[in-house]
Amino acid sequence: MNESLATHYLEDSIASLRAYKKLADKALDQLSEDEFFITLDEEANSIAVIMKHMAGNMFSRWTDFLTTDGEKPDRHRDMEFVIEPKTSREDVLAYWEKGWQRLFESLEPLGADDLMTKVLIRGEEHTVVQAVNRQLMHYSNHIGQIVFLAKHFRSAEWKSLSIPRNRSAEFNAYLAEKPGVADKEKQLETVVDFASQTKSQR
Repeated sequence: MNESLATHYLEDSIASLRAYKKLADKALDQLSEDEFFITLDEEANSIAVIMKHMAGNMFSRWTDFLTTDGEKPDRHRDMEFVIEPKTSREDVLAYWEKGWQRLFESLEPLGADDLMTKVLIRGEEHTVVQAVNRQLMHYSNHIGQIVFLAKHFRSAEWKSLSIPRNRSAEFNAYLAEKPGVADKEKQLETVVDFASQTKSQR
């Protein structure tokens, strides 16, 4: 793979993951402790369960990423969907942060030469590119669930993390006054700032 393209891919993947985490964190910041553990029905997952599952997946996939199968023999995936009665919001958040830390500690040292390396996930060969893309899709899906549930629980108190409805033209004008917002985390901050200003003007 072309070295500059490979470097760009890695940098963009890391930036995307950091932006997704920040999106989830901004949703989580709006929740009460009880709302972390609410399920909408018997088949639904709570936000705490989604976070526990994601962190468990991160520990399994990203520990010794290049040298061992991403599905570790000591992973107990089914238990990721069980929340013990004494589990607190702080417990869930601490595990969540450790999972993300493991991910970035494994991903950030990778170089262009690593991208076509073959790694295993449940015995199936993936290039590093395929493995990273697989996790990007997985995590973005679950973060969408977290944001959806958080918005549902907060209802009218929700602080928008996206362009407010019927405000796209205004946002484009707002963005035009802030050239060079290329960093994905800064893009999120720009959207949140605009949404909060829009809400305060109502």
